[in-house]
Amino acid sequence: MAIRRIAVEEAFVTPEIMAQWHVLLAGGNVEPGFAKMGETILAQTPANKPLDDRLLDIGAGRIAHMDSLGIDMHILSITSPGVQVFETALATRLAAESNDALAAAVKAHPTRFAGLAAIAPQDPAAAAREIERAARKLGLCGLIINSHTMGEYLDAPKYRPIFEAAEAFDMPIYLHPREPAPSMVAPYLDYALYFAGWGFAAETGLHAMRLIMSGTFDRFPKLKIVLGHMGEGIPFWLQRIDNRYLLEVKIGAVDKLPKLPSQYFLDNFVITTSGVTSMPALRLSLDVLGVERILFAADFPYEDDAEAVRFMDGAAVTEAERKQIYETNAQRVFKLKA
Repeated sequence: MAIRRIAVEEAFVTPEIMAQWHVLLAGGNVEPGFAKMGETILAQTPANKPLDDRLLDIGAGRIAHMDSLGIDMHILSITSPGVQVFETALATRLAAESNDALAAAVKAHPTRFAGLAAIAPQDPAAAAREIERAARKLGLCGLIINSHTMGEYLDAPKYRPIFEAAEAFDMPIYLHPREPAPSMVAPYLDYALYFAGWGFAAETGLHAMRLIMSGTFDRFPKLKIVLGHMGEGIPFWLQRIDNRYLLEVKIGAVDKLPKLPSQYFLDNFVITTSGVTSMPALRLSLDVLGVERILFAADFPYEDDAEAVRFMDGAAVTEAERKQIYETNAQRVFKLKA
């Protein structure tokens, strides 16, 4: 069976966003988690230079790397934390400029790249206008939001214009991790727990649960959220989430929703394999969610994308399931041409 390998969480950054991160970090008045990122993965060191070079390349070098692994398409998105650490005007400008650069790369290589638009949630009305521009003028196929913005989550009413626009223009939102918000980060700062091994999933899983429990999907029933890293742990917990939710309703701790939390997850979320090459994790996700809700991602350049391809090529699934995960689910969710 011919299969097109589409990787849906593949990072890039513009030179100006990278430069502005370092301007912000040099000023010293930043979120604790972002400060930690500045000491490690964002530090401009010889050890990090190969990573930086790969993030900045959305042209021939990246395509050559994809060819070496047999990856047919990257769906590109601004790497975490994107523009969400900046003041509003700068963030809005940098998001628009990055989307212009991304659209140019997609136009230059339409069979190899697609793109998720960056927005600045700091100004929800401007973000909604950028969503419309990305959909109507730039030809981008979804949105990237790097979880919390200045410690705030998207279930807050002020962010509803973003969801209204995303739903109106059928733009799925990739809810991507970043370091935990200031309100929760303190216990994560030791032992690198703020980073991808634990803190990223804990923070983004919390964000997803806030969207579910706040009734966001009753207000926006067609909204589609994409979670990476095999669903940030949520598929493992869905039965218990439902069980405890029913108890919490019974004792009056939470308002009753029209559906169980797990049903919102099934109706409004899809997940990707980014950074997870474990057959038990994939099997659980298949059993709980169904193959139609799982997409392939390599998480380039942070993860070993060669390992990601080897894992998916050899995973104990049927060839029809492999094709869905690699190709047809991404085509459906992001409206890509076959």
